[in-house]
Amino acid sequence: MKNTAKIKIIFGLLYISIISVFLWLFFSSFTLEEIGSYNFIKDNSKYLIDLKNTNLFLSSLFFLLLILIWIFLLGFGSPIILFSGFIFGKWYGSFLAIFGLSLGATFFYIFANYFFKDLIKNKLSQRLNKLNINFKKNEFIYMLIYRFVGGIPFFISNLLPVILNVRSRIFFLASAIGMTPQIFIGASLGSGIENIISTKSEAPSILEIILDKNIYLPISGFILIIILSLLIKKFLIKN
Repeated sequence: MKNTAKIKIIFGLLYISIISVFLWLFFSSFTLEEIGSYNFIKDNSKYLIDLKNTNLFLSSLFFLLLILIWIFLLGFGSPIILFSGFIFGKWYGSFLAIFGLSLGATFFYIFANYFFKDLIKNKLSQRLNKLNINFKKNEFIYMLIYRFVGGIPFFISNLLPVILNVRSRIFFLASAIGMTPQIFIGASLGSGIENIISTKSEAPSILEIILDKNIYLPISGFILIIILSLLIKKFLIKN
């Protein structure tokens, strides 16, 4: 337990240090007024896309590395998904996000399972006793449903399966398949935002953004995912 506490302190300090350095570098380079301007977003998005087009392979590797670091820093999944669609497009961006988030989540799960298994079990095992029973019936199917339904922060969803003793291979495959619908919708939304920015010289109105098919179709997909998730949750609670 003492070693675990030391590791937690080290990672906590490392996390705070990295975030602090990043924020300092970012805000020392740009002002809040620049960041909030439409031209700033447009110019920098063009720069990033041009960089991606110059060398797609290296850009993809760098992005995958960024995903791994992001996950270990307990980052949320949605910014990565939107960014992947914004820079790489909805199809290739979806592929990178699915592979990167699934691989990173699996590495993080293995790491947590090795260092923090006892701590996580002591804190949450009693609350998730019924879920543990269901997982033992069909590990892959329930892990697939767990990933599809979502509804909890990404880094927490990567930790909870530690209690359930999910095999790493099952964790990766179920994550990749279960997260595909929401990742594709998120990447499509990111791609739609990039399309608007690249074609509009002036900042569009909220109404223009909402009425764009590249925006309202993914949003409709999000709503459908939420409805399906609620129905699945309701069914699982009854059973």
